[in-house]
Amino acid sequence: MKSTLKKLLPFAVVGVISGATTVGVQQYFSDGTGVNDQSYFTKSGNSSFVGMNTAAVGDDFTKAAKTTVPAVVTIKNYQNRSASRASEQDMFDFFFGDPFGGRGQNRQKQQQQTPENMPSGMGSGVIISPDGYIISNNHVVAGANKLEVVLSNKKSYIATLVGTDPNTDISLLKIEEKGLPFLNFANSDNIEVGQWVLAVGNPLGLNSTVTAGIVSAKGRGIGILGSQGKASNPIESFIQTDAAINPGNSGGALVNAGGELIGINSAIQSTTGYYQGYGFAVPANLARKIVEDIKKFGIVQRGFLGVMTLDLSNDQMVAAYNKEQKASLKAGSGMYVTGFSENSGAEDGGIKKGDIITKIDTYAITDFADLSAAVGSRRPGDKVQVTYSRNGKENVTTVTLKDQKGGTSTRTKADLSVGEKIGSDFSELSDRFKTDYGLNSGVIAKNVVEGGEMAKIGVVDNYIVIEINGKPVNSQADVDKILNTYKGNVQVKFVDEYGRIYTKGFKMP
Repeated sequence: MKSTLKKLLPFAVVGVISGATTVGVQQYFSDGTGVNDQSYFTKSGNSSFVGMNTAAVGDDFTKAAKTTVPAVVTIKNYQNRSASRASEQDMFDFFFGDPFGGRGQNRQKQQQQTPENMPSGMGSGVIISPDGYIISNNHVVAGANKLEVVLSNKKSYIATLVGTDPNTDISLLKIEEKGLPFLNFANSDNIEVGQWVLAVGNPLGLNSTVTAGIVSAKGRGIGILGSQGKASNPIESFIQTDAAINPGNSGGALVNAGGELIGINSAIQSTTGYYQGYGFAVPANLARKIVEDIKKFGIVQRGFLGVMTLDLSNDQMVAAYNKEQKASLKAGSGMYVTGFSENSGAEDGGIKKGDIITKIDTYAITDFADLSAAVGSRRPGDKVQVTYSRNGKENVTTVTLKDQKGGTSTRTKADLSVGEKIGSDFSELSDRFKTDYGLNSGVIAKNVVEGGEMAKIGVVDNYIVIEINGKPVNSQADVDKILNTYKGNVQVKFVDEYGRIYTKGFKMP
């Protein structure tokens, strides 16, 4: 017994001193409270996954570390500092907390004075194919006009950003190289609470850092992706771990004891921006689906049930609903259906207001995190079995998932509207406003997408776009007419909130 304890003691110590990820969730805990294979991925079998996990307890993590370190890279994000907006600067504090003790304004000034050849931020990434595809976080690459990838052997490359998904905080990059070391995706549905994991990344400028811990929980929804307006339909079902992770680990690998990828490190619960014991990773199955979509279609294919719901596990939400609706709904497990979107697949499938969704296929639905992960990881046109309770009786129906516009087929970039391509919609500017401010033309930017082309040149909601490619615009139709079939460089003339006029450009995606 003593010899066994001696063998386990080093791992116990590692577990105690481990812990975090990269997005500072400063308020979390404050209130006390089936994917198709693609050829460049290798799916792990269940038996090998379990065997590798148990073997590590009696041995060590050297095999996993040797497999993982060469496949984890540093990503340097270079931005046009003169065009940086306050919202982009605030992103650092949002993801990591403010370790500068409230001196964010001083730090922002220092950043703007940094030479242009210095990166605005650094994170990590994971090579997932020998021909140079790299997965990372969306917030690692956000706002970049150049992305540099540095391998563990110090070789450097300029990367192409293939695509991003703010709703899961996942991005896909590509470097031009062959024969690279890479990691295989494991089936993250098979992970167990308490199993050993390693976090590998480049925290605080320390390259190729390996930390160990355990899976602390699964299916965590922490409300971080949508709280700053970056994600319109966030999917949060994080793996929680106490493996120590700090700023710079974003986008790095969370692996099992066999060196297989089970998650992409994305968030920390911290009041300082540094490790305090709670880290969160996007599950490998969800991350894998996102990059497969980006690589195959150019955009993420997202299926929706088309329901508005109430989380019965949230006592405060239930109490608020009861007060507003004068109802007597009881807290419990499942998602209570309060309404439907237009062209709802769930409504077509026979689900009604007042039903309680308890299962999607074989996955139990206890809260919104479960529902968003179970449905959001599917594509339009996919069929799911929905188990629901009505008047105390359990029922099952088949629902065909749709996209947000009610379609059931996949789309590519060519199918996108102009607004979707450039990341902004537009509304008309009144003649009175034009007269008062001396403008002959203009439209108001609306629903500007973080990381979109308009956001990259500095346009935010309520900025006024005067001209595109030298032509005046006065409506969404004007913008569509100019850009619908246009290819090449786009010049946008716009006015900010202070009345300053800019002309900036981007290449039509």
